[in-house]
Amino acid sequence: MNYDALRTFVTVVEERNFTKAAEKLILSQPTVSLHIKQLEVELQTHLLSRSPKHVQITPTGQILYQRAKQIIQLWEKTKEEMGDYLHTLRGFLKIGASLTIGEYILPMILTSYHEQYPYVQLEVVVGNTQEVVQQVRSHQLDLGLIEGHTQEREVKVSPFMEDEMVFVVGASHPLAQQKPNVSLESLQNQVWIAREKGSGTREYMDHLIRKWGLQLKDILMISSNQGVKELVSRGIGVTCISRWVVQKEVDRGEMVMLSVFEQPIVRTLSYVLPMQTDLSRSGQVFLECLIDKSKI
Repeated sequence: MNYDALRTFVTVVEERNFTKAAEKLILSQPTVSLHIKQLEVELQTHLLSRSPKHVQITPTGQILYQRAKQIIQLWEKTKEEMGDYLHTLRGFLKIGASLTIGEYILPMILTSYHEQYPYVQLEVVVGNTQEVVQQVRSHQLDLGLIEGHTQEREVKVSPFMEDEMVFVVGASHPLAQQKPNVSLESLQNQVWIAREKGSGTREYMDHLIRKWGLQLKDILMISSNQGVKELVSRGIGVTCISRWVVQKEVDRGEMVMLSVFEQPIVRTLSYVLPMQTDLSRSGQVFLECLIDKSKI
């Protein structure tokens, strides 16, 4: 049974006139007549009684009219649902993120992304920068978000935002009493609390220590931001860490930011993609969302 013929039949019944039906459907009148004839031949019954002025529907035509209306409505609903499906972002996206990004920055981006694209299945793997880069390189992740640099040549690295790095101590630490300004000399011979090797935060802290020629009294390593914060808040030592990580503790008075320079110290956060693989549409849209939210 031809859908167009059913649509023509319903329009003729509702307009009660072949000519008006033809005009409404933007068809020729012979085409309208042909559609009706095809239905009558297939169903082996007269569907319409024609008169010079009007068209009357027969009892069997009434049965077809009711079913044809249902069929047309169902078909239009089906097309609408198919269109929604084809234009709705779907799929699976596996993202890797270094700890600071994964714990403090990525959640707000994922919230926005999921609200807009609820049919994309997301999985997030959190590790240090080195681990994320290696998993992107080996195609275990669709994309990665990192804090540090990488020398890996088999990935593409692009910046997406700047991250302010701050020096912090616990409220009971002697340096906390020197606020708001602390000299670079005051950072000499201190105990430092550091993330593990391979961490982007550790890499940047080591860079600053070398750059400024700081001598360390001791260094304590721990492989989580929360562990770093716990040690620092107890007054054990100094750390250099993303402002995102310690802002709440500073606001609560548990930690103190040390002002060493007039200008803020910033590093670049980047996203990493496999070199030879095209990112899926869901991944491309995620990056657009990431870059848009990073402007805030």
